[in-house]
Amino acid sequence: MFAEVHKPEKLSGEELDHYLSEGWFRNGQRIFTTNFLNFNNQLYSAIWLRIQLKNSNEDSAFKKLSKLNNRFTITIQPASITSEKEALFQEYRSGMSFVASQTLHTLLFGDSAFDIFNTYEVLLHDQNVLIGAGYFDIGNNSAAGIISFYDLAYKKHSLGKYLILLKVNYCKELELDFFYPGYFAPNYAAFDYKLSIGKKNLSFLQLSSQSWLPIDLFDSANDPYQLMIGKLKEAQKLLMLSGVSCKLYNYTFFEANIIPNLIGLNLFDFPVFVTCFDEVEDVVNPMIVYDIPNQCFHLVVCKSVWKADQSLEEEGFYSTHLLKMKKHICSVENAEEIVKIISNVTTANSNLNT
Repeated sequence: MFAEVHKPEKLSGEELDHYLSEGWFRNGQRIFTTNFLNFNNQLYSAIWLRIQLKNSNEDSAFKKLSKLNNRFTITIQPASITSEKEALFQEYRSGMSFVASQTLHTLLFGDSAFDIFNTYEVLLHDQNVLIGAGYFDIGNNSAAGIISFYDLAYKKHSLGKYLILLKVNYCKELELDFFYPGYFAPNYAAFDYKLSIGKKNLSFLQLSSQSWLPIDLFDSANDPYQLMIGKLKEAQKLLMLSGVSCKLYNYTFFEANIIPNLIGLNLFDFPVFVTCFDEVEDVVNPMIVYDIPNQCFHLVVCKSVWKADQSLEEEGFYSTHLLKMKKHICSVENAEEIVKIISNVTTANSNLNT
């Protein structure tokens, strides 16, 4: 599955380590994973990152920022939420284009009254004024950065980066193995700052192999969404040359599996697909998807779980139905094979109708 969420009643440090190593991340008191993102009706890949802490050299940027910010008081302690921290979070949120949660409490706790995570905070004070805060979860041998926010009047002090580096340095002092800063999204610059943190020791989780590779090995060939699009456009072009009508769609509800009240439904979660046949009532019949981990095309049939209001429609997006896989028809390695199968079916249908 490309998108999934779990809601454990308890979470040990060892369990957190395992989740993080598989590309999962915290969301309130749940833990989720996703491989694709939608920002302003444009899809991107989510590329998970981690920093190796052991045997890593001191970050030169950390030394520089420590000198720049040496007048600020640093406090690292178990996390708590106060009105002062909420106020700073709201101020920061109002000045940024992307902060998902409405409150700090919602971000950390959601609708839960208890904390399954071992969460710490790093606070920065300028004399007695709170100017920055960052939160991170600690497991047995790894930690995950959750969020950092700061007083935007101190922007020239690079407090966002400084807070992350303070977390990383603290985890090094604890002799942890890894620090997970979350994901970046190729071609979406808002998360690119993570690529400069611990770069010599930074790795990414490659979807095709499910292995961690040095960030220097990442290129466009490692971008799952772009790879899917490229493979499906290849199939679409061949289908059209064969006289088969088809459409390529982004799928609006590809992240439905991480919606809490849909947990366990195992909904269809490919972010992009090609349709080749007329849709019948409550069924998309069938569609082509490209499976990156297995490096092959699948021909599948999905059924409708829920029909959307027409007002949800966006150009290039499929939003008519919330889908669940009904049947897997076949798998093939290349576009020519999938086109041959569909062309044969189309020809057979035409013969039946004449």
